[in-house]
Amino acid sequence: MKQYRLAIDVGGTFTDVFVFDENTGEISVTKTPSTPSNPERGILDGIAKAEIDGEEIKIFSHGTTVGTNALIERKLPKTALVTTKGFRDVTEIRRGTKLELWDAYDDVARPYIQRRDRFEVTERVDYSGVVTTELNQNEVRELAAKLKKRGTESIAVCLMNAYVNGENEVKVKEILQEELPDVYVCISSEVLPEIFEHERMSTTIVNAVLGPPITKYINVLENEMKEKGYKDDILVLHSGGGVMTSETVPRYAARMASSGIAAGAIASKHIAKLCGFNNAIGLDMGGTSTDISLMHEGDLKITKDWYIEYGYPIGFPSIEILTIGAGGGSLAWADEGGSLRNGPQSAGAVPGPACYEQGGTEPTNSDANLVLGRLGTKLLDGKIELNKEKAYQAVNKIGERFNYSTEEAANAMIQVANANMCDALRLISVRRGYDPRDFALVTMGGAGPLQGAYLAKEMQIPTVIVPPHPGVAAAMGCLLVDVRHDISKTYVKNVRDVSIEELEQEYLQMEKEAEDLLQEEGVSKEESTLMRYVDMRYMGQWRSLAVSVGRNIPTLEDTLNSFHQEHEREFAFSDKSQSVEIYGLRVTAIGTVPKPKFPKYEPSGTIEDAIKESREVYFEEGFIHTTVYEREKIPVLSEIQGPAIVDQLDSTTVIPPAFTAKVDEYKNLIITAAN
Repeated sequence: MKQYRLAIDVGGTFTDVFVFDENTGEISVTKTPSTPSNPERGILDGIAKAEIDGEEIKIFSHGTTVGTNALIERKLPKTALVTTKGFRDVTEIRRGTKLELWDAYDDVARPYIQRRDRFEVTERVDYSGVVTTELNQNEVRELAAKLKKRGTESIAVCLMNAYVNGENEVKVKEILQEELPDVYVCISSEVLPEIFEHERMSTTIVNAVLGPPITKYINVLENEMKEKGYKDDILVLHSGGGVMTSETVPRYAARMASSGIAAGAIASKHIAKLCGFNNAIGLDMGGTSTDISLMHEGDLKITKDWYIEYGYPIGFPSIEILTIGAGGGSLAWADEGGSLRNGPQSAGAVPGPACYEQGGTEPTNSDANLVLGRLGTKLLDGKIELNKEKAYQAVNKIGERFNYSTEEAANAMIQVANANMCDALRLISVRRGYDPRDFALVTMGGAGPLQGAYLAKEMQIPTVIVPPHPGVAAAMGCLLVDVRHDISKTYVKNVRDVSIEELEQEYLQMEKEAEDLLQEEGVSKEESTLMRYVDMRYMGQWRSLAVSVGRNIPTLEDTLNSFHQEHEREFAFSDKSQSVEIYGLRVTAIGTVPKPKFPKYEPSGTIEDAIKESREVYFEEGFIHTTVYEREKIPVLSEIQGPAIVDQLDSTTVIPPAFTAKVDEYKNLIITAAN
């Protein structure tokens, strides 16, 4: 019987499908339009298009934008917040900051829960965890009756200092579940038991507003897959770069807020390591945006400072990804000062670029690349025809505005887009103490390989890697992850005052919680790995750094030295004479999931067999007659001298003059500047 590993990445425009045949090692890919109003339908359509039966699927893993879209579009259930008397406005006061601090007209997005739906109860726990005011349980029952009348579907409970003692929160939850058995209830001491009331409350609120829609989505998908014959767990990618089963997804719904975005970063890490690089920058450029990630010494950078909308942080660990509005559909325009701009506005899927003939008339990057000859007039194996005349008409608007020829206007548009992406590449590398020259650039997405060589040249990155299926690489990333849970706890104490025995007991308690979660996911002890981390900071400082800590250690000296080294790299400053305190403890629990072993290929055919056509393509030197190759027919271990274009189902790769591309044994294109 055939056995497939299926990975699906549900994007805003397309649903990407990646299928790995366990018996033969063959890979097949396909795309189908996403269905935002019914996201599981896009997944089922993709499976049908891949022509595989549910009974043939051994592992099904996917990333989804259901949570992200729900927050952005504010399509959220009626949700209430229950908090300590006097603190209902914490989520609206926030930190008193905004992205554009000096722009009086730039308002922070409104809270996910409006003031009329935020309620207070009498109770109080002090900083040390002592209950100074008992919970008024009658108030909670009266509130439950009010919420029932209002038709509340979800409730977030966040009481002050519950991170150190969640006793009152547990009581509130028990009463609410007793009075409102069909309502989703989550409490901050279970979701994120960490200090800082705004971050803890914000994360709990996001968890509450996403709980019902995520639960509904996963239940419907589970039932649909069972009808198709798939009986195993549905794995869902979360923000931290791991997967959860459908059992635990509803409990940690906030982790789904960047599910789809993380997949591309995971894929770039795998591809870079496959090619022998431990330092790599991933660039996933789609139709609307570009997601950039960084891997240093084999590890993706993790952050807890992230959000979908500014002002409402999500405190779960997440792969650090920088997203900018630069994609194939990004619009070119002139600002009030008469300068050419590119993005972040996008034509989106509808009306789309002018060349798609779906009603779009404004110039986009796709139109510019078509004018320059870098894109052909047929995409997706001829299923989409691009209208070059429409592209010329759109791009010519920029030409007339700046007195350029149409080709010069198209080239200027792409140069501005590249400059925007280079700025983002500098932010994630140079600004964080990394030298881009020490990294490889992994380009993915439908548009990434079009720009990769130019970005590498500007940033002095020596190597560009284009995976075999760049347009669906994010989907592939869903097959390359393990079950992962992150347990955290606030623990504030000077390093010199820490008892190693006490610290060990704290970690053992957290590891027990982590093991229970993995057991719920069906992960055996033999397949489990537990890793310990400690958050440290200089006394009097606010920002902390996570440092790995060993088991059964006699002292914290090695950990302390690691903190000083990491602080020097991150902030260009360290001072071993300063006192250091522990701020928090973390345990990461990994449940190993079997991963596909991608085959190595032997050379077959000749490079001449892969020639598809030739056409005039615009480069910095002007138009050059350029050979176009068909990616699937290019033999491994062959070499292509630029200028050249490589066409395939899901993307197009540009190899400019003075660049060389080699195909490795895994069919990755390795592009370098010619010596």
